[in-house]
Amino acid sequence: MRQPAYRRLWTARTVSQWGDAFNTVALALLVYSLTGSGLGVSGVVIAEIIPVLALAPLAGALVDRWPRVRVMVGADLARGALAFVLPFVDGSVVPVYAVAVGLSAGAVFFNPAAQSVVPAIVRERELVAANSGLWSAAVISQIVLAPLAGVVVAAFGFSWAFWVNAASYLLSALVLRRLALPAAPAPGERGSWYHQAREGMSAITGHPLLRALAAGQFLAALSAGATGALLVVLARDHLHLGAGNYGLLLGAIGVGAAAGPLLLARLTDNPRQPGYVLGPFLLRAAVDAVLATVTGLVPAMAALIAYGLGTSTGAVTFNSLLQTETPERLRGRVFAGFDVLWQSGRLLSLLLGGLLADVLGIRAVYYLGAGLLVAAAGVGWTGLRRRS
Repeated sequence: MRQPAYRRLWTARTVSQWGDAFNTVALALLVYSLTGSGLGVSGVVIAEIIPVLALAPLAGALVDRWPRVRVMVGADLARGALAFVLPFVDGSVVPVYAVAVGLSAGAVFFNPAAQSVVPAIVRERELVAANSGLWSAAVISQIVLAPLAGVVVAAFGFSWAFWVNAASYLLSALVLRRLALPAAPAPGERGSWYHQAREGMSAITGHPLLRALAAGQFLAALSAGATGALLVVLARDHLHLGAGNYGLLLGAIGVGAAAGPLLLARLTDNPRQPGYVLGPFLLRAAVDAVLATVTGLVPAMAALIAYGLGTSTGAVTFNSLLQTETPERLRGRVFAGFDVLWQSGRLLSLLLGGLLADVLGIRAVYYLGAGLLVAAAGVGWTGLRRRS
């Protein structure tokens, strides 16, 4: 935080995440009020996934071709405009979905650019601490501001929540405009967009460690999509908990997710240690198995605190390792490629998880999720062992 460039990036991302907390709550409530169904709310999730699958290869090539600060500022301005317009089209669900797609499309360009910038403004030994700071700010913002967003919607309506989001994007763009990178990005290549996108995928498939991490990421997404979405079913049908206790389960995940990066930054500054990169997969696998076995609120909350801890520390170490291993000129395309893998696995998991729960029961979903996470750790371990 003593470094001006990192402090500016941290401030911009944190402010925009404040707005995201308001937008997430208000959008879900708005769509539910318009459709009256859980399926309608699920459509928001699908609307957020589709742009990643459709645009990520193009976004990654653009991030590696244009100045990355300019890409982030442009994405923030576009999202700010969409968030500002949202209250004027909130009478029909179709334009609301369209705006949700647009906001997600902006994130498709912003996120790989931001992840690619971090290694340019901090040293390798600072990557774990830098990513921990960004992650902790995001999680704490969600925990603190999501309840406030509900209060704002109840007291003042949807419009003010969406305008808070719009203002957060504009403020983020203003902060990022003055972000100076110590080293300029690689000069723009003259090849076609298609050629550049293929080069990014080749960078993943041709690099043994990146290929192993990609396979692990996809397996983890196959687990997390269903187990995350179906936690409410597990709470009702297996743990026999009511709606109020379900909120406590979500809070337990938040506590672990907020504490994890703060603890991690004190334990290591080496993004290549296998235990810190792959251990979180095994921890989350153990939690899924425990949740499918035990009953009662207290053991479930204890397990989900550990789940939040594993999720957050795993995200930090995984991203730090990717930043370390990926050449600077390819970072945008590599991070975009990993986004595609994550969202593809998540979408497939969401589609199949409900079917599996109906046929074999909710416990089977969590046992299978545990197995997939163990497999993800095994694949990742193979890649790290070959790397060393």
